[in-house]
Amino acid sequence: MRKPKYGRIVLKLSGEALAGERGWGIDSETLSSIAAQVKEIKSYDVDIAIVVGGGNIWRGVRGSAKGMDRATADYMGMLATVMNSLALQDALERTGVDTRVQTAIEMRQIAEPYIRRRAIRHLEKGRVVIFAAGTGNPYFSTDTTAALRAAEIEAEVILMAKKVDGVYDSDPVTHPNAKIFKDLGYIEVLNMGLEVMDSTAASLCMDNQIPIIVFNLKTEGNILKVVLGEKIGTYVGRVPKDE
Repeated sequence: MRKPKYGRIVLKLSGEALAGERGWGIDSETLSSIAAQVKEIKSYDVDIAIVVGGGNIWRGVRGSAKGMDRATADYMGMLATVMNSLALQDALERTGVDTRVQTAIEMRQIAEPYIRRRAIRHLEKGRVVIFAAGTGNPYFSTDTTAALRAAEIEAEVILMAKKVDGVYDSDPVTHPNAKIFKDLGYIEVLNMGLEVMDSTAASLCMDNQIPIIVFNLKTEGNILKVVLGEKIGTYVGRVPKDE
């Protein structure tokens, strides 16, 4: 068995990723695929924390653009992440992976409140921890949640699972000649306005020297490849990956 490159990771899943090809709701086949990949990674004795978005159900920014109070819209988005987290927990536990959901907003009947030391203890016991409800505050994205939780639990890397192969200089869907970046510095991401994650999250990763790897979730087995150190997707860090 190959030795993994990373011993503790934060896997960031967008809500849209859970929707599969439909683009909305929760796709059971996609959930099963993610759960199977996470289970395989656990066999390498890797600590796994997961942050899930809620865009497949509700996006706060979209709601506020239609006149809704921004804080209210964001709280609705946080509840959407809880629904996704519970669905992912169910899929993981059906494969035999012991999982805990921790929420930044207390809802004790369905999940644990987020407590940093408890989360770390779960990871040490081999459980997968899913962080739901964002940071618990409006105006902060789940990208920022991933960066914050990664710093708190001392994760070695954030894996950003997307629907594209990495970070491009333009939208590869509308620009067939878009160029993919293999390595990027934090400052380059911020200065160029690249859509890796929002600027708050990118700055937090830069301040805490947490590398980010952006890769395609739709290619089965990609999560394990990244954990094992294979060069796929785009690496964002203080120095290029090959140095």
